Amino acid sequence: MNPPPELETLRDWLRYAVSRFNHAHLAFGHGSADAYDEAAYLLLHTLHLPLDRLDPFLDARITAGERSEIAALLNRRVDERVPAAYLTREAWLGSFRFYVDERVLIPRSFIAELLPDGLDPYVCDRSKIKSALDLCTGSGCLAVLLAHAFEEADIDAVDVSADALAVAQRNVSDYGLAGRINLIRSDLFDNVPQKSYDLVISNPPYVTTVAMEELPREYRHEPAGALAGGDDGLDAVRRILRKAPHFMQDEALLIVEIGHNREALEAAFPRMPFVWLTTPSSEETVFLLRREEIVAGR
Repeated sequence: MNPPPELETLRDWLRYAVSRFNHAHLAFGHGSADAYDEAAYLLLHTLHLPLDRLDPFLDARITAGERSEIAALLNRRVDERVPAAYLTREAWLGSFRFYVDERVLIPRSFIAELLPDGLDPYVCDRSKIKSALDLCTGSGCLAVLLAHAFEEADIDAVDVSADALAVAQRNVSDYGLAGRINLIRSDLFDNVPQKSYDLVISNPPYVTTVAMEELPREYRHEPAGALAGGDDGLDAVRRILRKAPHFMQDEALLIVEIGHNREALEAAFPRMPFVWLTTPSSEETVFLLRREEIVAGR
């Protein structure tokens, strides 16, 4: 669609983009909460403006070159339903920026909201976390956040996808963490070195078969293997709970994100005392267990 010639300022383009997004009934959830947030982000990014300063530029006029670039971006977002992160090749978790493309899931884990506080109160002394494992690392975002939260820890980051690990390597290098984050190609624990970790985290595939069939078009641009969790969404989680104790210190923690599958998980493992962690934007989507609780509850 060619934009109307009346669009002259950033304010004009913002209104136009929000209207187009709402009219097209786009799906959000890859970093933006609604049409306004996403339109503002895409415009500021395309114009190389600070992402946290919209107001000073609202009445700035858009040049002819900028007009063409913005129009092309908005058309792809609406017509092809490409998520914004794939259009801009970046995703943000708090103040951390990560490179992303269609080889990886767009970062949005609730576990990321827990790491800046060092998993307090479950970890009393961050310096005691010397080794950590990130299963299903994808873009490497959680491994990078782990390295910043636990500065004494060496981290193994695992993914079955070689393409995903190539993206993770870029992010690890961008943050200068190649000396602390070791990337491993492995299907969960299958190729992980036999060692004991102080902390294991995972944001595995957990979308149920029915939910996969109902995903909005935006989500279908993401790797299906990073989303599909089987009939009840727990295929990977079962394997993690079965193998995790063999890779954990006696007092180690396991933290796993499972989406909206709490009821199914507790029915499958009725003896496990899952602790459900609350994050600023979620409840009952992330559980915590200690090694001895996993062993006793199986």
